[in-house]
Amino acid sequence: MYTLDRATFTTKNMAKISILAVISMVLMIFDISTWFAPPFLKIDLGDLPALIGAFAMGPMAGILIQLVKNILHLLVEGSMTGGVGELSNFLVGSIFAYSAGFIYHRDKTFKTALIGLLIGVLAMTFFASLSDYYVVFPLYAKLMPLDQIIEMTAAVNSRVVDYKSLILYAIVPFNLLKGSIVSAATILIYKRISPILKK
Repeated sequence: MYTLDRATFTTKNMAKISILAVISMVLMIFDISTWFAPPFLKIDLGDLPALIGAFAMGPMAGILIQLVKNILHLLVEGSMTGGVGELSNFLVGSIFAYSAGFIYHRDKTFKTALIGLLIGVLAMTFFASLSDYYVVFPLYAKLMPLDQIIEMTAAVNSRVVDYKSLILYAIVPFNLLKGSIVSAATILIYKRISPILKK
């Protein structure tokens, strides 16, 4: 079982975490909209460095990268959501990175990495669905009426007709798709760059 120790917080690891967080913040800028979710939900590869960090340095590194990434994003880009989007990104991304990293560190094999990423995607999707339903969208509603969000989504996704269908037919597939894309990218590049992170 993974336990938090001082190794995660060595000077070298904190420097690596900082670099990965900056890369993560830059990757957030390059995003694309989907054909089924609200326009403000966009897919990016900002979670990729956090997953790589969680695999290389332990799951807590993934959380720290997500934290620094979102703080940097707030400072550099500002927020169109009053910080709600960044808070959601941090929480959901942390669940993803920690879950995948925790499982991988129990047995560092390719099979375990795949299992960790799969469970990470499912955990992220489950958490995002609950947090969006009970916390995130109610907070968003202070900036944009919930009915308007539903209407915007219904314009691109005919299955969305109310709040519950918004979660079921937009939020769930969005997180499954985003998680799958980031997981595939992690599998493709992790082994190539992990020796650099482990030096």
